[in-house]
Amino acid sequence: MSQRHELRALTGMRGIAAWFVVLYHIRLSIAGLPPLLLNVFAKGYLAVDFFFLLSGFVIYLSWGERLRNGGLNAVPGFLWRRVARIWPLHLFMLGGAVALALLLASVGRHDPVDYPFAELPLHLLLLQNWGFTDHLAWNDPSWSISTEWAAYLLFPLLALGIDWRRVPSWAVIAAIAASLMLLHALMAGSPTLGTNIWTFGLRRCLIEFAVGSAVCALWLRWRDAPSRATVGALAIAAALLIARAAGAPETLTIPAAFAASLLALALTSDRPGNPLGSRALHYLGEISYATYLGHFLLFVVFKLAFVDDARAIPPILIALYLLLVLGSSIALYHLVERPAQAWLQALPRRRPRTPHAA
Repeated sequence: MSQRHELRALTGMRGIAAWFVVLYHIRLSIAGLPPLLLNVFAKGYLAVDFFFLLSGFVIYLSWGERLRNGGLNAVPGFLWRRVARIWPLHLFMLGGAVALALLLASVGRHDPVDYPFAELPLHLLLLQNWGFTDHLAWNDPSWSISTEWAAYLLFPLLALGIDWRRVPSWAVIAAIAASLMLLHALMAGSPTLGTNIWTFGLRRCLIEFAVGSAVCALWLRWRDAPSRATVGALAIAAALLIARAAGAPETLTIPAAFAASLLALALTSDRPGNPLGSRALHYLGEISYATYLGHFLLFVVFKLAFVDDARAIPPILIALYLLLVLGSSIALYHLVERPAQAWLQALPRRRPRTPHAA
């Protein structure tokens, strides 16, 4: 198996997580939503923690060895490809948010908190959630893309500084546990992982991203004999979820449960018949970045266009909105995200070379 082999079940899980975030953002607007579903959707912010772990896993799988082999010479190529991956769609959605703000301003409804023009440079450079502000603005979900950018900038230091292949398994597990306990300590007093995102979001991302890379290292050494490791990972995840249900802190139990679950998912990803690897779920995973970045502003526009009372939207209109999210995700993926990514990745190869002197 190639080290950069795609684990289809993880891609499918990314799609499910993206839709969990969508449901989280609209939950309070769904008329007649049963309390049980309301409580389930209210935890949708935790999908972002899974994203951070998964991102560290995938980036380590794709780039860990390449950066170690290429050294500092490989870093510019890595960073440019990450820019090509995350920035074009972010810029497109930010442009849409600016257009919406200008439209609202033209009718006297501009909200300077939600759409602060003075903070646009931070958003353009993906610095908006690095501690420079005390609120979310413009396209709210982009806060996590800002922190991911910080993780990408630091990842070469992790890849070049720590070769997980040379670290015993027990030490890798100890490093994961210590990192997650550090996250809990850094969020001391926070009732949830979603508390004060502008303060804690960056540390959530950096620590969970690093943990994801260590989880990938465990998968690389256990993938050829996965059964025992899968059982162990699932047992740990279940124990942590039980501890959470009994009142243990979310900031301690949930990231650890997600890390164990991620390992189990990766170890079972290639099993025949795995539903997470189905074509439909895999495609949802492929377009999940567009779903994640596009749904929030779409809901703002949807409410302005179709809704009188945003606190009680009829299920039929919610269904229409969800269909629009799916359609817009497909369009953004195929018309914006992928073409822009391909164009930017090819750009360095298009630069004219200086001819050698005769």
